[in-house]
Amino acid sequence: MELAYPISDLEFSLFQGLIQRHSGIFLSEAKKPMLVLRLARRLRALGMDSFRDYYDLVSGSDESERIAMLDCVCTNETRFFREPEQLEYFERRTFPFWKQEAESGKRPRRISVWSAGCSTGEEPYSIATMLFRNFPGWKLQVVATDISTTALARASAAVWPADRLLQVPRQYAKSFVRVPGKDRAMTIDPPVRSMVRFQRLNLMDQGYLLPFVFDAIFCRNVLIYFDAATRQEVVGRLLERLAPSGYLMLGQAECLSSHRDKLAPVAPSAYLHRAAQTVSLLRSHGRATGSANC
Repeated sequence: MELAYPISDLEFSLFQGLIQRHSGIFLSEAKKPMLVLRLARRLRALGMDSFRDYYDLVSGSDESERIAMLDCVCTNETRFFREPEQLEYFERRTFPFWKQEAESGKRPRRISVWSAGCSTGEEPYSIATMLFRNFPGWKLQVVATDISTTALARASAAVWPADRLLQVPRQYAKSFVRVPGKDRAMTIDPPVRSMVRFQRLNLMDQGYLLPFVFDAIFCRNVLIYFDAATRQEVVGRLLERLAPSGYLMLGQAECLSSHRDKLAPVAPSAYLHRAAQTVSLLRSHGRATGSANC
């Protein structure tokens, strides 16, 4: 069924505000063709021919369709071991520090990491693989969240074409195994997979229903879809879940312009929580107090 009407400027503005309120995602005027293309699928599926009728549906009490709409809008772009320089820093600098703290009795042998905006799961599985190989015998937990139920379903299935694993470093490749009965399909080794827990979470929620604070939070290539005010609010809520001397890892295209009093840059787009930290700790990460990141 062809759509009877294109989206009007007013209708686009209505969807623009609705999507930003419920997901934080800001759609510029240049995104109008993308929005029309993606939402047209939902209109066809529902037998509707009016964007205004669809807006009335998703702006009302139909929470399930509003979730489906946000699934259409989300850009689920990710890959294994994305931004390898940052992960190399995490492994080279942070892992030895955690081990040293555990050996001196300053921390338990437990690590909790949150992958916020995990998309289809490649990021949290990459992190889990690194932790599993570097911290044998420790209690390791990775919580992975996303607003997209479609992405989370794919992440939970944990099955990928073999060529998707070409970016996995050789030392971690052993954590991926072939899926029995499926040609060139790969999955994650069960002990690593069991470390990761997926749940739907909207970063626009005022309170994040998560079980604990985290030693590191990865929120990479998520804030770029928000405006400045929303970024500031979300980072503030992320900090509420970041342990003292925990790490906040952003995407390389993201620059932190707020909360500099609480976060110290230690590497490109990587920050250390200033709470209870010392100058010597910052120096151990190769950066001086107050150094700029961008």
